[in-house]
Amino acid sequence: MKIKVIIFLHILFWGFISPQLPARGTYQEPQAFLEDVFDGSVPVVSKLWIQNETKQQVRSILGHDLGVLRVSYWREGERTAWILEEIGKSLPITVGIVINANKIEKVKILIFRESRGWEVRYPFYTDQFLNVKLKDKNELDKGIDGISGATLSVRAVNRLAVLSLYFHQLVTQ
Repeated sequence: MKIKVIIFLHILFWGFISPQLPARGTYQEPQAFLEDVFDGSVPVVSKLWIQNETKQQVRSILGHDLGVLRVSYWREGERTAWILEEIGKSLPITVGIVINANKIEKVKILIFRESRGWEVRYPFYTDQFLNVKLKDKNELDKGIDGISGATLSVRAVNRLAVLSLYFHQLVTQ
């Protein structure tokens, strides 16, 4: 009887609990992301104020208000870096996005707090964003394949990609 209980507990742990263990975590600190992006020489932080038309467009992209009055970004020439957060299912996903000449250069999941959908952190997903630009104010010019079981995380990252491209246009015009 004891052996059956032990076997049952192992199956329970390894079959149900352990697949969720790698889900949450800090994959890269935001400051380290910026240092990588700018080769160790991070530009001074700038602020984009969210008001009037910008606030309306943010609401259109995200489906809700951003919840802040200003957004930090880092700029070097035509290149900007954004560290943004969006709710997946119930918790924020922190994403670093680099835009160069109105195209996405890099997408990196920095901090993932959800119990599911963590597969969005892998290059097979994030590499799809390379060289993607805006088709219009709310849509990418290329389809991004989803991940089965990670629908809400995929949607959150896609919205942040659109938002960062929109923000980039605002600060580089």
